[in-house]
Amino acid sequence: MSDAESTQNAEESVERKLRAFVDAIADSETYQQFMDANERLENDEEAMQLLNEYRQKQRQMQMNFDQSLMAELQELQEEMSENETIQQHRQAQTALVELLQQTNNVISDPIGMEFAQSSGGGCC
Repeated sequence: MSDAESTQNAEESVERKLRAFVDAIADSETYQQFMDANERLENDEEAMQLLNEYRQKQRQMQMNFDQSLMAELQELQEEMSENETIQQHRQAQTALVELLQQTNNVISDPIGMEFAQSSGGGCC
């Protein structure tokens, strides 16, 4: 077997294992709970209205800081914190991020570098 064939076989093996890894994440209870929470959020008109209004106010704040706008943002934050659908989504999202961070750590430790770290583009 040539070096090129050996390299190709190794890369194919990595790709197969990567697909299995992605499938395992997608099949995990944590991911499924996130997807369920995401669907509930998308189907909850009140929650989506709160989120959209909050994002709109954030954009307005970035363009022009205004104390009354800040008060509106704080009020929306409070409403969002009382919305069960939004809170369930946030909890599911936090759990998924923790799972992905754990997988990053498992990969990063043996290779001696931060696997998920950005390695290109941008100035920073």
